Amino acid sequence: MVSVNLCADQFALMLAAPGQLVSVTHVAADPHVSVMAEATHGLHRNRAQAEEVHALAPDLVLAGPWTPAHTVAMLRRLGIAVTVIPDVRTLDAVPDALRATGAALGREAEADAMAETYVNELEALRAAARDTPGPRAVLHSPNNYTSGTGSMADQILTLAGLSNLAAEAGIAGGGFLPLEEMVMLAPDMVISAEPYPGASRAEEVLRHPAARALAGPGRHALLADSDWTCGTPHVLRAAARLRNAAQEVE
Repeated sequence: MVSVNLCADQFALMLAAPGQLVSVTHVAADPHVSVMAEATHGLHRNRAQAEEVHALAPDLVLAGPWTPAHTVAMLRRLGIAVTVIPDVRTLDAVPDALRATGAALGREAEADAMAETYVNELEALRAAARDTPGPRAVLHSPNNYTSGTGSMADQILTLAGLSNLAAEAGIAGGGFLPLEEMVMLAPDMVISAEPYPGASRAEEVLRHPAARALAGPGRHALLADSDWTCGTPHVLRAAARLRNAAQEVE
């Protein structure tokens, strides 16, 4: 079996039987975006090209909603079964993706057990969440990108007991929050991603003096993109980390 989508990679790495998975995308091995990077050791790493995948002679390919349609179509024309793992946009959708992957791999029992564990942990976190909004937090990403209402990141902030500042700014889904506006909104806490290696103009804004002033001691949290790039059970780990950070702010 071969996976040609980062998020499908994550689910396959969690659920596949030993020897069942032979190839994942090359980005699955990047710890900056893949929470399962260590599990890719020894696996072939593909670039989601139909010709490359066909040469591996898989009996099944896992794809995602964003896998190019022509790649999926070509693989199917070549007689290779392709299962598209659904995109996870809410915390409650994680068990469905687990079970869809388990059904494709013939690992239904393992998927059910993992989904049950996830649901129990999610409900425990929800039960512990406060009734009133906690510290006002902003997700500050390169190019001043942030996540607003309706996003998975917003749900994780709520689960952590935080109030998403982007909602005050009227941002739904994903959008850009100018640094000047962020300063005026005066967040209690700034959450930014761990920097990538090398240099990037997009990341320079994170080191701006105004941004540094907002993210002072006890008011800043770093989260790896890998924790929530894909909607896997690991998103609960991100929520738990943010909850601990929020308690320090208070």
